[in-house]
Amino acid sequence: MKRVLIVGAGKGGTALLQLLSETDRMKVIAITDIDPDANGFSLAEKLGIATGDNWREWIHKDIDIVIEATGDNEVFEEIRAERKRTTVLIPGSVAYITSELLEEKESLVQKLKQQTDNQHLILNSIHDGMIVISENGHVSFMNKSAERILGKERHQIIGMPVTDVIPSSRLPHLIQSPQKEVNQKLELDNGKKVITTRIPMIGEDGRVIGAYAVFKDITEVVDLAEEITDLKEVKTMLEAIIHSSDEAISVVDENGNGLVINPAYTRITGLKEEDIVGKPATVDISEGESMHMKVLKTRKPVRGVRLRVGPSKREVLVNVAPVIVDGELKGSVGVLHDVSEIQSLTSELKRARQIIRSLEAKYTFDDIIGESSEMTLALEQAKVGAKTPATVLLRGESGTGKELFAHAIHNESERRHNKFIRVNCAAIAESILESELFGYEDGAFSGAKRGGKKGFFEEANYGSIFLDEIGELTLPMQAKLLRVLQENEILRIGGTKPVHVDVRVIAATNVNLEKAIMKKTFREDLYYRLNRLPIYIPPLRERKKDIEMLSYHLVERLNEDYGRNVRTIDEQALEKLESYEWPGNVRELENIIGRAIIYMDNLDETIQADHLPQLHPDPSDSVEPQATWLGETLQQAVDDFERKLLADAFRSHHFNKTQTAKALGISVRNLYYKLEKYGLDKNSMQDSS
Repeated sequence: MKRVLIVGAGKGGTALLQLLSETDRMKVIAITDIDPDANGFSLAEKLGIATGDNWREWIHKDIDIVIEATGDNEVFEEIRAERKRTTVLIPGSVAYITSELLEEKESLVQKLKQQTDNQHLILNSIHDGMIVISENGHVSFMNKSAERILGKERHQIIGMPVTDVIPSSRLPHLIQSPQKEVNQKLELDNGKKVITTRIPMIGEDGRVIGAYAVFKDITEVVDLAEEITDLKEVKTMLEAIIHSSDEAISVVDENGNGLVINPAYTRITGLKEEDIVGKPATVDISEGESMHMKVLKTRKPVRGVRLRVGPSKREVLVNVAPVIVDGELKGSVGVLHDVSEIQSLTSELKRARQIIRSLEAKYTFDDIIGESSEMTLALEQAKVGAKTPATVLLRGESGTGKELFAHAIHNESERRHNKFIRVNCAAIAESILESELFGYEDGAFSGAKRGGKKGFFEEANYGSIFLDEIGELTLPMQAKLLRVLQENEILRIGGTKPVHVDVRVIAATNVNLEKAIMKKTFREDLYYRLNRLPIYIPPLRERKKDIEMLSYHLVERLNEDYGRNVRTIDEQALEKLESYEWPGNVRELENIIGRAIIYMDNLDETIQADHLPQLHPDPSDSVEPQATWLGETLQQAVDDFERKLLADAFRSHHFNKTQTAKALGISVRNLYYKLEKYGLDKNSMQDSS
């Protein structure tokens, strides 16, 4: 340790004394000055350092360093002359500079302290809470608002890990990944709700040196909003409604995480709240795609999608709709329907429909689709006929919609509030047709119901009766029908007293009645009775401009039947439909559209051309070849034709078994069986070609 003598206790000497007293490497032995009131003496007395008025008393006491702080050059020269050679002499100018530096340092320290105090004053006066952590994740600062919001005092927190203070804090995460997080929701352990912004602190060298968070207490705001708008009451009411519903309901947030399910949902899926709430929407899917995630992505609802859910893989139909508030997506709501329950209800509905099918007309003119001139003419004639009591004869090929016209005519007439009875004359055995049409008396024949039975004409009294396939009636039955039309009365089997009936007759046939009259298979007088108001319903090939409208109408109806969500038909598919001659008319078109929808994937929304089966041209357009029998049996001829058809179809579809089976309208399993039966495989067929 160096022994130091300071000569001069003025401003410079005092500054040096203060500086050297704070170091361990130098020890001030004494300080001298000719002025007994010099400033440095009082400081020396406090520090226990000797003082005097003559430096010569100390110059030879093993002094290592002498600092001349008087600024007098003569004193400097005297000291230099009397000091030992090993003693270092430092001139007064150095002392003066040191004094100035120390004063400047003190001034800067005071300014820094003032700035720090001002910053703390500002940070402590703001209403938002603030907390700062150092690089090691420990709290280095927090303001008074943070104390108030957290409910803890600063002296308890400073120096602690921030996760001990706020367990859910993400500030340490910002040390690892310096990305600021703005306006994040957070609920504290004390129940307060805050909105916080977290920002990393980056040093000049680009290194993270800490992070800080500014947070606002929104507990009062949220509580006030809930009180003003009764949100708590509304939420409770909505939850009660959802939980009391027999429909299985699930709700997810905008990120696809479960929010709410009801007991009906648990009953169907076997999954409880803890299995769903807070978990991704895919957690309940056993087979298929989550419709919640699809709706959140597309912002469009989906309906009637089949999925399997839960550990038991229960098959369900799903409807999901987005929840959008002020244009912002907030989540989605899904409703599940158990397919087995739907099938049971469907069966009951079909039975109910069968009971009432013959009691009322289901269709109106609005259900008849078509804007072509041919169909427009038929509709205008039918509407005129509906307003008159005249007998109507509907003529047209099978599948053109004659029954729809019959329903619509009845519903448009004054008889619409009475019964509409449908009778297919070709579907009822001739032996019982008379009793079904006209009824019978008690004991009229063995097996007759006690008390007799009303026939269809009596059931339809004051209403309408639709006699379909009337061209298939036998001549005796035609004669009896003619009597009903002429006399407006029927005679039950076994009865003797005629029964008056007031019935509107709507007949339909696809038979050429004029040719039947020439062949003596249809009565001419009955023809004139029926042909009072003939309406010709054109086949589909004569009104191809209606095919697009009909196709979309059928798609809409078949979507409901098959639980699909098909929306459009591709242009190429429409061209394919419009280029076909449709020998089976609308019934065949419905079959083709339905088959296409069945083979489409569940999530497909557009019918493409390759979804449609192969549509062969009208056989009538080709010249019929001369028939030649080669002596083979019928089974041999059938097998030869089937083998050739299979080979052609298999080759046409590039040996793809799934597409070939789809085009032929058979199952893939059946196709495998037939290919094996006829020895058809890809390699042999390629070699032969």
